[in-house]
Amino acid sequence: MKKLTAVLTTSLATTLVMITATPAWPQTLSVSECRNASTKMMDAGTSNVPPAIQEARRRMLDADLNTLTFHNMDEIFWTRTVPRAGPVWQLPARTTPLTFTYEFNGQQLTPDAFLERTYTNALLIMKNGVILTEIYRNNTGAQTRFISFSMAKSITSMMIGLALSEGHIQSLDDPLNKYIPELANSAYSGVTIRQILQMRSGVDYEERYDFDNPGVAAANHNNSLVLNLTRFADAACAVGAKTDPGKVFEYKTLDTAVLGWLVENATGMTASTYMASRIWEPLGAERDGYFIMDGPPGTGREFTGAGFNATLCDYGRLGQMMLDGGVANGRRILPEDWVSRSTAPGYPEMEARGYGLQWWTVAGSNAYYASGLQGQYIYIDPDSRTVVVKLSYFPPGDQTADQEALVFMRAASAWRP
Repeated sequence: MKKLTAVLTTSLATTLVMITATPAWPQTLSVSECRNASTKMMDAGTSNVPPAIQEARRRMLDADLNTLTFHNMDEIFWTRTVPRAGPVWQLPARTTPLTFTYEFNGQQLTPDAFLERTYTNALLIMKNGVILTEIYRNNTGAQTRFISFSMAKSITSMMIGLALSEGHIQSLDDPLNKYIPELANSAYSGVTIRQILQMRSGVDYEERYDFDNPGVAAANHNNSLVLNLTRFADAACAVGAKTDPGKVFEYKTLDTAVLGWLVENATGMTASTYMASRIWEPLGAERDGYFIMDGPPGTGREFTGAGFNATLCDYGRLGQMMLDGGVANGRRILPEDWVSRSTAPGYPEMEARGYGLQWWTVAGSNAYYASGLQGQYIYIDPDSRTVVVKLSYFPPGDQTADQEALVFMRAASAWRP
């Protein structure tokens, strides 16, 4: 998701209550219900979520709270587990001082003050599959699970690649409504899976979340994730068309939520079940992951656009698997051609970076990365065999920290300890 701004001024309740949801198969909309989604999105009814929890959800991004909320999402949201199983992929470690420097804003800097200056909760640097740096801050540790925000988009891309390789999806050039017939009369009708992966769906959905002046995106976020009344992807039934599909790059979390719906329909599994069986278990993850859930308990679905949570080292395992061409600890997880296709630069017209299939790419290099709201990164540089995971708590809208973090990660990649 782009930079969300929660501008409410009321205070956060002092106690966050643990809420869990019973996993259940999501119910699909009928075509007529899909057509009525616009009305439901703007006026969804009365929520059963306690007011204090609603307020915690609205303010979780705030600078005075997010250092804690970003690693305690299961105390704020209903969740669904992505279970681990089997032997853990043991990552060798060799603690090494960070001896490199980097230049930012005309200054030559060392890593010493980087962690505090760029609001870091945890940092992992790996070279050739070996952990050189593993740092936890602000009451976090090796078992802490951190919110990915839009890094989840890159994970959803992995699931699309797997569904394609297994024949659940026949072609990326198939229209989306072939697999989600509820969208046959929507602005997504005729939009191909490839165009959505590229963030070129052409639908009219401005990624702006101003809760004091709610538009479509803010109303959808509020009703789906704060009040748990609707499902996030159901907004796809209601939005209009803005441009022809494939013409304009416009970043939308709704597009990735629709991809999660596609995974569900194409595979016959929830996103959590499919991810667990195809990625998380064979990866050798050390701890269960989990997704934030939208909608009412029992009928909601995983927030695949921004809601996955995992440990620092499990994000590192995902990065190392991508670096190794889809192989984790000697076991193939993703098709090698999907790794290369999904991370190939797609939009060279963007000055500093490009966009593949739900992965960002770095101009002038072979590096690519998953990026999440307010400072979450899995940065992968094939040339130097480096994986960097940085999990942060940027203040809302802070672009300076983002710019410095990317410079730091490029320097960490170039570092030869």
